[in-house]
Amino acid sequence: MENTVFARRSNLTDRTLSAAAYNLVIGLTLCWGFGINWWIVGHIPVESIRSINPWLFFGSYFASCMAGIHLFLRSSQPWVSFIGFNLVVVPFGLVVNLVVSRYDATLVQDAIRITALVTLGMMLLGTLFPRFFASIASALSVALLLVIIVELVEIFLLGIHHGVIDWIVVLIFCGYVGVDWGRANQIPKTLDNAIDSAAALYMDIINLFLRILRILGRK
Repeated sequence: MENTVFARRSNLTDRTLSAAAYNLVIGLTLCWGFGINWWIVGHIPVESIRSINPWLFFGSYFASCMAGIHLFLRSSQPWVSFIGFNLVVVPFGLVVNLVVSRYDATLVQDAIRITALVTLGMMLLGTLFPRFFASIASALSVALLLVIIVELVEIFLLGIHHGVIDWIVVLIFCGYVGVDWGRANQIPKTLDNAIDSAAALYMDIINLFLRILRILGRK
């Protein structure tokens, strides 16, 4: 993301939005994504997802996400970025559906509430201390990569999973929310940048939610 969305600078040909309109577009785009996820959880039976061949499911999942990320990172057209955003939202929604089906509804609601509060808190910190969060962006990327490698080794080679990893991932994505929100307010306030920023925040928030739900589920 460093060399695409969040590295963009002002262009005289770009039509900028007011700060209020810019933040409103980010909020509406996030609500659209979460709304799609809510609809998927409520209307697509978990059994129909589980019936899909795992290789086909995860292959399609990664293909759709990668295509979506490429579109919203590289495009300067709002409608193209919005299509890319939806290519990420739908497969994420299917995974969320699979995960939340394992937990009690009350627990899921608790995870949603905690995620919302943490997200708002990190956005506030990202607004107040953008330079700090910008300085830790690279460290967060390295930490996330290391955690993914360790988790894959534990699950597929050792057949174990340490709960502390979930806490580490929560901290990493808390940092990412602050980083991406701080970056979102440093780039030109255009319609396309608002959608792109919302897409980045959406992925941070969903990953944060899934880990918080997992931690609550263990308790």
